[in-house]
Amino acid sequence: MNNEIYFCGSIHGGRDDAAVYARLIKHLRKYGTVLTEHVGDEDLLEEEKNLSTAEVHDRDVSWLRKAKTIVAEVTQTSTGVGYEIGRSVERNEWVSPEQRQHILCLYRLDAGKKLSPMIEGGSGIVMKKYNALEEAFHHIDDFFHKIKEQ
Repeated sequence: MNNEIYFCGSIHGGRDDAAVYARLIKHLRKYGTVLTEHVGDEDLLEEEKNLSTAEVHDRDVSWLRKAKTIVAEVTQTSTGVGYEIGRSVERNEWVSPEQRQHILCLYRLDAGKKLSPMIEGGSGIVMKKYNALEEAFHHIDDFFHKIKEQ
C-alpha cells in the first residue's frame, strides 16, 4: 500500500511520550511513508529552534494536506494535535469520498489523563484506547486492514 501518513503527537504540550511516538512511527512504516517521523525524535525541540513558527505551521499543514491517513496519539494534551485533527475532520466534510483522510486516534488508558470529548466524540474519527504498545499496534494493523478493504 502506497500511503502517506501524517503522525500527530504532542510537541510543545510535553515530550514525555516521545519514545512511544517513535515506536508507533516505526510500526506505521509498514503501511506507508510517515511524513512526520520527526515527532518521535527526542531532540525535536532543539532541531526546530532554527525554524520560525510560521515555517513550522506551513510545513506541517502542507504535509497534513498531502496525507491520506492521519494517526494521532492523543494521550498527552496538545493544542497542536487537536488543531491538526480538527483540520482533517473539517476537510473531510467538503471533499469527495475518495479524497477523504482516514483518521485514527490512539489513547493510552494507563496514563491517568483525561481524553477530550472533542476528540473522543468526534465524527469521522476512529478512536481506539490501549494499555500496552502491542495493543496499539494491533489497533493500527486493524485500522489499515479495514482501509484496504474499502
